[in-house]
This record gives sequence, C-alpha cells and structure tokens, in this order.
Amino acid sequence: MLRVQPQIIHQLRGTKDKEALFPFLQRAIELEHSTIPPYLTAWYSLKPGLNDAVGALLRSIVIEEMLHMTIAANILVSLGGHPAINHEGFVPSYPGGLPMGIGGSDFVVHIEAFSMQLVKNTFMVIEEPEHPVPTTTEAWDGSTPVPDPVDAPDPDYRTIGEFYAALKERLATLPESAFGHEDRQVLGVWPESLNFPIVSAEAAGRAIDIIVEQGEGSSTDPFEEGQPAHFYRFGEIYYGAELICTPGDDSPTRYAYDGAPIAFVPDGVFPMRPDPGPLQFPAGTFGRMLSDNFTQGYSSLLNSLHDTFNGKPQRIREVMGLMYQLRFLAQRLMSTPLHAGRVETAGPVYRYVEP
Repeated sequence: MLRVQPQIIHQLRGTKDKEALFPFLQRAIELEHSTIPPYLTAWYSLKPGLNDAVGALLRSIVIEEMLHMTIAANILVSLGGHPAINHEGFVPSYPGGLPMGIGGSDFVVHIEAFSMQLVKNTFMVIEEPEHPVPTTTEAWDGSTPVPDPVDAPDPDYRTIGEFYAALKERLATLPESAFGHEDRQVLGVWPESLNFPIVSAEAAGRAIDIIVEQGEGSSTDPFEEGQPAHFYRFGEIYYGAELICTPGDDSPTRYAYDGAPIAFVPDGVFPMRPDPGPLQFPAGTFGRMLSDNFTQGYSSLLNSLHDTFNGKPQRIREVMGLMYQLRFLAQRLMSTPLHAGRVETAGPVYRYVEP
C-alpha cells in the first residue's frame, strides 16, 4: 500500500478553521488527478478493436478518478475556496512520485504503454487497500483461500485512507454555514447518488467515503455500487477474469477471479517508448508537431477544468470531450516511429504549457 508523509496528517489534524483546510483539499485534487495520466496512457495504448474488455475497465476507472477529482474540488468550492488547476506545478513529473510524498522515494510512476507488469506493480499498488479482502484466482473449492501476499506495514507512515479520514474528521467540526456555493459545484454528470451537492459536513463526509470505497472497497467487501473497487478491477485485468463472490451457508463469502474471462492480446498494444519527453522529436519535424499538439490539448483540458471548478461548472462536458480528443492525439503519436525503420513509437507528454 502507498504511504503518505506523516507530517501532512499531523498538520491536517491540527487545522482550526475552514480556510486552513484549503491547501489539503487542493492536495486531494492534485492526488486524484495524478493517477489519470498513467491510467489514460495505458488505455490509449490499446489498439482500437483489440483488448476492448481491458480498455473498458481502464476507461471506467479513469472516469471515476475524474469523479474523485470533482468531489474534492466541489468540497473546496463549497467552503469558498478556488481550485488551482492550470499551472505547471499542478502536473506531477513523470517518472516520479505522486503528490504528498505518496509511496516514498522507492515508488516511481512511469508513463508507459499497457502491460500486465504495469497493472500489477504500479496500478494495483496505487489502489491497494490497507486491508485487502482475501481473493483467489480460482473458484472456491471449500478450502481456505490464500490471499496475495501483502507487505507488513511500516509503523512510520500514514495511508491515503487515513488522509481522507482525517479530512473527513476536520470537515465534521465545521458548522453548516461553512458550506454553500452550490451553483458553482459540478453536478449532474454522474448519478446523483455519487455526485451530489456538498452543502453540509455530512454531505462532504459521504462524498469522501465514495472516493475511498471506489478506490479501495471496504475491509469486508471488494464491491462498491455493484462494481469491484479499482484495486479489484485492476485485479480482474491482471488475472484475466471477472471477480465473483461465492456465498457460503456456514462460512464467510469467498471472492475469486473466476467469472467471465477478460482476454488480453499482447500484440494489441502500441510499442510506445516509456516516459516520452518534449524533445522526443527534433524541432520542426512532423513528429514534434504531433507531440506538441498533444501537450497543448492536455493543457487545454486543464484550462477547461480550471474554469469548470471556478464558476463555470457547465464546462465539465467540454472536459469529457477533450479527454476523448486526447485519445486520438495520443494514438497518432503511438503510431509514429521515433526513428525510421524501428518499431518503437512516440508517446504523450503530460505537462502544462500556456496557450
């Protein structure tokens, strides 16, 4: 599981008023966004018409990460804050760590094409719960399932779940008058049970629960709203089958990756070079134009998100459209060899540039 710098939790728990929570909510927005570029790249790297089941799972996770980012932004807006999205410091440096020192110096997130190693060693690590529900990779035969091994926790760290628990705790101390600005919140994009106005501490707490449970599930159930949480959805991709539950009459429910198969075709992935940079092509070349077009498109998306969370919530649908346009731009890059006669191709560069 990922680690959060402990001093951040201590500082959060020491806040006294709503304004003191603004930086922590901004960090939550940055954290939820930070997973989107690597997840998007893995999705974009799947060639059209192949690996559709894997692509659908990746897409569903990206959409929910957008929801989580929106929830964090709506809470900040509700308190009278202003999310800051369109600036260079908002985007993490890839390869590198995630915001708030999550993962420590040993955990590095790369921008790379889809692979099973990427799912297991990066995506499932990002989403791993503090207490994963035991699962098996075969149907339950009546014996005790053996869960995947989980490293023993280091006592000198805090989890992402603890960060959100501390945030929820501090929000609960605020009076109802601290919340408002419903007209500036992004609503109506996801089902109302997931995307509702933040008008009280109770609503903010329910919204934070959605972020945590969609990512990790609960300590007893890997499903949230009928779908596996992100950790287990990535598990479905890795193990090649849907997660199913087998209720026992006199024993706890068993969970196994033994449902409908989720096929993966290794040849259905663009051969993108990992961690593309802005100079992957020389200036003035067609490849450089494609690369710059993607970065500018991504920057336009961040500009639209900034406007969306700062008084123009109706622009969220434009954001969704831009995300699909980025797929086209990314796949143009992933179809472009870096050097003539070689298989390795270019890839998307995630950084903010001024219009």
